Amino acid sequence: MQADPTDLSQGGIAFAKLMNAIETGLYRPGDRLREVEIAERLSLSRTPIREALRRLEAENIVEHRPRVGAVIRKLGQAEVVELYEMRLVLERTAAEMAAKHSVEAEIDALASINNDISQTHDDAPRAAAINQKFHQAIYLAGRNRFLLDAARAINNALLLLGPTTLADADRIATVVHQHGQIIDAISAGDIESAGAAAEEHLQTSLRYRLKVMRG
Repeated sequence: MQADPTDLSQGGIAFAKLMNAIETGLYRPGDRLREVEIAERLSLSRTPIREALRRLEAENIVEHRPRVGAVIRKLGQAEVVELYEMRLVLERTAAEMAAKHSVEAEIDALASINNDISQTHDDAPRAAAINQKFHQAIYLAGRNRFLLDAARAINNALLLLGPTTLADADRIATVVHQHGQIIDAISAGDIESAGAAAEEHLQTSLRYRLKVMRG
């Protein structure tokens, strides 16, 4: 669950700041979350930090280990494969529905976002953030609130994948090319090709992710 921007309680603010810190890579899977250090870094008192950590544990982002404390969960290979299997189903469906329902302005927006990714060069965090916007735009173009809810449900798990695979020019070029294939199919209203292009893209992403995990 993403942070609620309307939650202005100290605990809500702490939760939002911690979620942002995890999303931007300030804290990564496997990192220990120490209340004192977090409170100092985020300029908050320890009580709301404690509340935020409890919420993160409830959301299955953080786990409590004996004699260690709060630690950001780290997915094993089997969990990563399962996550990508789920993403593949959702994103294939999203691309197919976007091919059916999207309007020209949405297709133009997808092309613009994809162009922004191509301009990131070696700025991996920025590339990852823009890439996330691209995939969100496809879900929105699909015009299905239940599909959007399903996508949001796996957002927490995506945070646990660790560093982005968009770490070099060749990888970014591959992503931009595959995004282009998805956009072309959506623009043509070709439902089958849009779904197939999205599936190929996710399969490629999984291969890169497993390669990164192997080191």
